[in-house]
Amino acid sequence: MSWIPFKIGQPKKQIVPKTVERDFEREYGKLQQLEEQTRRLQKDMKKSTDADLAMSKSAVKISLDLLSNPLCEQDQDFLNMVTALDTAMKRMDAFNQEKVNQIQKTVIEPLKKFGSVFPSLNMAVKRREQALQDYRRLQAKVEKYEEKEKTGPVLAKLHQAREELRPVRDDFEAKNKQLLDEMPRFYHSRLDYFQPSFEALIRAQVGYYSEMQKIFGDLTQQLDQPGHPDEQRERENEARLSELRALSIVADD
Repeated sequence: MSWIPFKIGQPKKQIVPKTVERDFEREYGKLQQLEEQTRRLQKDMKKSTDADLAMSKSAVKISLDLLSNPLCEQDQDFLNMVTALDTAMKRMDAFNQEKVNQIQKTVIEPLKKFGSVFPSLNMAVKRREQALQDYRRLQAKVEKYEEKEKTGPVLAKLHQAREELRPVRDDFEAKNKQLLDEMPRFYHSRLDYFQPSFEALIRAQVGYYSEMQKIFGDLTQQLDQPGHPDEQRERENEARLSELRALSIVADD
């Protein structure tokens, strides 16, 4: 929020101590930063869960595509391997969906609710700023009559100006005090508010990856062939690729 004072109607008297203004700007600045961080975190969490869902859906799509490959009809071992992969990918997708639903309820929705508080806070700050401008305008009016010669009409106008100033000053001071009291409390409350959400996020991730360890452990046991370590499979693949490259239809011109 910009704190540029109006050029016209400014009082000579410092009606709000500079320390108070600095305290107010500091506390409100912290809340503005918190609002931006909350909005960014909510957006990033949504992107993360969307990416997670896309990943597991793509994995399921790949296994289904492999199952429809004609090679599965010709090679029973390959069919068994792809079927095991398809089962694992569907299990992964199911647990992933469960994890995303949990994160939606325990993290994303609380972030959204927390962010919904800031418009009311910003409106309260705007009302405080308007009250301050009214206070300055009427204080300048009082000072103007105080500087004039004390004639009857001037004293009458001075009295009227002071009467107008009193409720406006009280209104500003009440708004200012309320915000200075409540802004720090609101800022510090974020810790108690978000801690359960972040604990739930960690638990959701731990639960998901624990299940993934089981799923892929089972898949590994089904696919592993005795006496065929990864190095040997790599050599066998390279040998087959060399044979394919030797065919005349793929030979370099």
